[in-house]
Amino acid sequence: MKQHLEKLMNQENLAIEEMKQATEHCFTTTVTDTEIASLLTALRAKGETADEIAGIVEVIRAQSTSVPTSLHHVMDNCGTGGDQSHSFNISTTAAFVIAGAGASIAKHGNRSISSKTGSADVLEHLGISLSFQPEQTEEILQENGIAFLYAPHVHPNLKRFMKVRKELGLPTIFNLIGPLTNPVELDSQLLGIYRRDMLGMMAESLKKLGRRRALVVNGAGYMDEASLAGKNHLALLENGQTSAFTLNPEEVGLPKYTNDQIRGGDAKDNAVILQNVLQRKQGPYLDTVLLNAGLGLFANGTASTIQEGIMLAKESIDSGAALDKLHRLIDYSRQTPSEVI
Repeated sequence: MKQHLEKLMNQENLAIEEMKQATEHCFTTTVTDTEIASLLTALRAKGETADEIAGIVEVIRAQSTSVPTSLHHVMDNCGTGGDQSHSFNISTTAAFVIAGAGASIAKHGNRSISSKTGSADVLEHLGISLSFQPEQTEEILQENGIAFLYAPHVHPNLKRFMKVRKELGLPTIFNLIGPLTNPVELDSQLLGIYRRDMLGMMAESLKKLGRRRALVVNGAGYMDEASLAGKNHLALLENGQTSAFTLNPEEVGLPKYTNDQIRGGDAKDNAVILQNVLQRKQGPYLDTVLLNAGLGLFANGTASTIQEGIMLAKESIDSGAALDKLHRLIDYSRQTPSEVI
């Protein structure tokens, strides 16, 4: 560990294998909290690379609860958080729309950390279990096309990292990698990130982690979701290559709204917003979900263009398919005994 720390403090990047070694050391009983804090701080001070991000993620996933699935082309649409926009749960709502359009989605998430209401908070309020076992998750994915993976439940070995992060009180690499640590073997991903300067790097990290296709987005106002407030910045990973582009709402036939118009509230408020969107209530919440679900379907390859993705998202909501995905997940939670976390 000392060798890796000295290299980082000299502003030298770690190769992916070096990062894996440093991270593996953090899971041993001999490592101290000071060493973990030093690693996280040195990485942040230097600036993380795609190799370092991929290296730490590979080790964390290896230490996670395995959630095998026989399904192909499973995706996630989790964002990093951290944008301080106080928006409603956009990606969580969009996940049901994506599933209703026929894509399989393993939604990875947590309780609120940097926002008022996390995905786990709103789903729990709706009656969805946070503690499905791996075999239950596989069954739900097979039958319903969408399952929720509660981060603390699938990453039980990260408690020391979380303790150190809390004591540091500073942004670290963990503010970036949460969406990458999904234990399901993902084929594609829509990744929202609050740092526009890292769009290309995160796309490169997803490539190193084996994604077939991926779309990384930083929205207008530096949201970790696509926004209807103005220009969105995106990086597409396709055929092993990354390309950058921008997207304005009018280019895909959607109206403009300010980010203040999509603010959310507590878990109860956001649960109502989620249900209203899936029940076709018109307005900025619905249109924002159409954009983000459309991007997700494009990232997955279900849609060949973003415009087609938005059309499929609209059909998913209008047909009731998206709402049915929510109801089935709630029903499964009621019928399946699970350990309370």
